[in-house]
Amino acid sequence: MPEFILLEQKKAKTAIEILENKYKNVSYYLNFNGPMQLLVAAILSAQTKDTVVNDLTPELFKKYKTVEDFANADPQDLLNYVKKVSFAENKVKNIISCCKIINENYKGKIPNDMNSLLSLPGVGRKTANTILINAFGIVEGIPVDTWVIKLSYRIGLSKSKKPDEIENDLKEITDKKYWKNFAYVIKEHGHQICQSVKPKCEICPINNICPKNGVK
Repeated sequence: MPEFILLEQKKAKTAIEILENKYKNVSYYLNFNGPMQLLVAAILSAQTKDTVVNDLTPELFKKYKTVEDFANADPQDLLNYVKKVSFAENKVKNIISCCKIINENYKGKIPNDMNSLLSLPGVGRKTANTILINAFGIVEGIPVDTWVIKLSYRIGLSKSKKPDEIENDLKEITDKKYWKNFAYVIKEHGHQICQSVKPKCEICPINNICPKNGVK
């Protein structure tokens, strides 16, 4: 296996800026209205295509309108609405547990701080960052999903495969003004050009910078 090449900071910043400018109109990909819907949709989206989640949430949110509705949900009934997502039974348990805690400890309002969000079942840093950014406009970090993990390594922004370490590496080299959309920019780049199996390096806007780690 070829040796991993880490971009020097100046080149990394240039690559990020090029991608941010190319995909400057991208935004978060799950449909939601308010913090509660975002929490539920984000939990459902783990290891599931966003199109699958967006297809089922309209009916789900017609039935379950409040935190209390989810807290008091019958697990089997809720499962019927979300059974198309991966690990549906476990996600149903997490959603109900989350909403019980929020109902009891936060008066039915989704908390807007990292530590409180991380204390909720099924909520990791990726989901917590996503909620803070998209529901509250609070930018403390960078959501790290599978596309960010894959392309951060390929482009040479981080050698790690651990989300927390990748986030720290990215925060070191990425201007904070780009943190909000970084994950969505990377995802769009992955879909359009830097595809998993056969990236289109010949038309990539950072072709002359990217070390193409792991590209055959």
